[in-house]
Amino acid sequence: MDSSRTSPLDPHTTPHAAQPPHPRRSHVSTAVPTLYSEQVAQTVVEALVDGGVREAVIAPGSRSAPLVYALAQAERAGRLRLHVRIDERSAAFTALGLALASGRPAVVVTTSGTAVGNLLPAVMEADHAGVQLVALTADRPDELQGTGANQTTAQDGIFPLHVRFNQTLSGDRVLPEDSEPLPEWLAAETAELHGSEADPVREAEREHTELIRATVSRALLAAQGFDTEDVEGFAGVPGVAVRESAPGPVHLNIRFRDPLVPREDAPAAVETPGLPDVGPVTSSLELALGGGSGAGAESAERMAGRLTEQLDIDVSGLSELRTVVVAGHGAGPVAAAFATALGLPLFAEPSSNARFGSNAVGAYPLLLGSAGGLGEDSLDLAAQIEQVILFGRPTLTRQIAALLNREDLHTAFYQPEPVAWFEPGSRRERPVEDLDELAVVAGRGPAGWLTRWQQAGVRAQAAVEDALATRHDVVGHPGAMRTGQLVASTVRGPLVLGSSSVIRDVDLSWRPPAQAQSVVFANRGLAGIDGTVSTAAGIALATGERTVVLCGDLTLLHDTNGLLLGPDEAEPNLDIVVVNDTGGAIFAGLEHGEVAQREGMAPVVERFFGTPHGVDLEALCRAHGVEWMAVESEEGLVSALGSPVRGRRMLELRSDREARPGVRRSVTEAVRATFED
Repeated sequence: MDSSRTSPLDPHTTPHAAQPPHPRRSHVSTAVPTLYSEQVAQTVVEALVDGGVREAVIAPGSRSAPLVYALAQAERAGRLRLHVRIDERSAAFTALGLALASGRPAVVVTTSGTAVGNLLPAVMEADHAGVQLVALTADRPDELQGTGANQTTAQDGIFPLHVRFNQTLSGDRVLPEDSEPLPEWLAAETAELHGSEADPVREAEREHTELIRATVSRALLAAQGFDTEDVEGFAGVPGVAVRESAPGPVHLNIRFRDPLVPREDAPAAVETPGLPDVGPVTSSLELALGGGSGAGAESAERMAGRLTEQLDIDVSGLSELRTVVVAGHGAGPVAAAFATALGLPLFAEPSSNARFGSNAVGAYPLLLGSAGGLGEDSLDLAAQIEQVILFGRPTLTRQIAALLNREDLHTAFYQPEPVAWFEPGSRRERPVEDLDELAVVAGRGPAGWLTRWQQAGVRAQAAVEDALATRHDVVGHPGAMRTGQLVASTVRGPLVLGSSSVIRDVDLSWRPPAQAQSVVFANRGLAGIDGTVSTAAGIALATGERTVVLCGDLTLLHDTNGLLLGPDEAEPNLDIVVVNDTGGAIFAGLEHGEVAQREGMAPVVERFFGTPHGVDLEALCRAHGVEWMAVESEEGLVSALGSPVRGRRMLELRSDREARPGVRRSVTEAVRATFED
């Protein structure tokens, strides 16, 4: 063997060329520990609480111990509330739900390593949904970066495409050369004569503490979408800077070195009974409707009256245009008030929280039909639309997507502030910031325009309900779409809708109520099915109200760790209504359903898209200490929803996945037949 060549596995192989420094490592000989890990963590937590944080979710880990001890101390003092979740992904989505329902930033804490990566799904959702999720991740000290040390990876900037702010903090500080701390006796005498500035080390400690506080304040500003360039004196009060982007997640990566536990002589917090004072209690419905006493009982007509008073124009003098208003996810009640004030029909998705009032048109996707209202299955009225005004983000139906893409229509989007999903120039809708200007653009509906849409909606809704009353997925059981209709019509309070088929069933079947009766939450930022149960738990904990989540079985199984709750944790009041068809029902309604009809392709589609599982949900609930109940009739479902219990409960409804396309066809045909008569 040629001795000049060595095996790749030979430990004496000539080393590779020198590699560049690790991107997250910055060795500076003058960088010394200025603050203990305990001091860093306490400073971070103080700044978070001062900035408005009242909820934090902790996933266990050793490197994050300084944060845990500091947060626990703050909880004992009654300054915030903590929740513990074993799984980081569930912890992140729980924090997401807390932030969604409260309108405040919520924190999730993890240790180093892969724990950080588990936050990515929730961070991505928070990014696209504009939710103030604060990721606090613990990291190893600078000298361990790039050395192969255990649970050490490049965490700084790990979420660069999805966060509004990213910064790595530590207790290290770069000091002048040869700076040595003065002896304590000399430091005391010097401070008495010349002030604390005489000791450069202690002055560095003070400055570094202020730097950390300022950085946390910047992060909280960025989470709200505000400019972070000028935050002098920021104390958690919005308005000191200009909102330059949509709200969203932020990431603070904190490098801790040993010791990771508090000093033995550290003062213990005085325990304060009760939860921290977070201001007046506002129900979830009031929050969705803009807050204020009695907001939940206000009709669209009353809101429209108030809106008309606020407009600086005479509505009666507006041009007459055959305009429709589309309320997508997060539109809010202003969309209902706007449509009512101008006499325009309203097509409102369930999670718009604008689906109420007499202008809201039921079963609107079936009235629009294909080609954005120009298809053979479209109502003649749909072809007469001249203009579309968009509030919120439309995510559910191809009919609305086609309507907004019609080149013969004028479209405008109400955008008073930046939103996470809309970039000027990326869509054809013209952004309008001012409601007065938007009203001029929209015009008012001509005589009979609204009435004809209202009448069409009533007829279509009646046809849908008749079809669902006689057609079941499983004999004697309410079908999946009928279940969605019953749940949406029955719930009073927070309602969380899973992605995929469930929210579309509700959109098609739910008759718009005269007044807002519930607030609908949904993870429509990226419309993933992961984290739904955990998000709902966070919403229930934030509101203190019984919350109902409606989802399919795959959505549930994607987040079974959302059921995992320790004995010392606050239990959310949560009803989990699961439509169980043992697989992915939505794909049968997409192109894959047609592929399954081809010779030999049914097994392929079933295995890779249907994904049957056969999981026993009763046993799953038993393992997690969750009450389980089989629901076998419409009456049983309505009765269960009307008889809430404390804690968590799962209501399982069995459904036939193969029957779903037939139910959808029967509903569509019933509506079409109504307008052919």
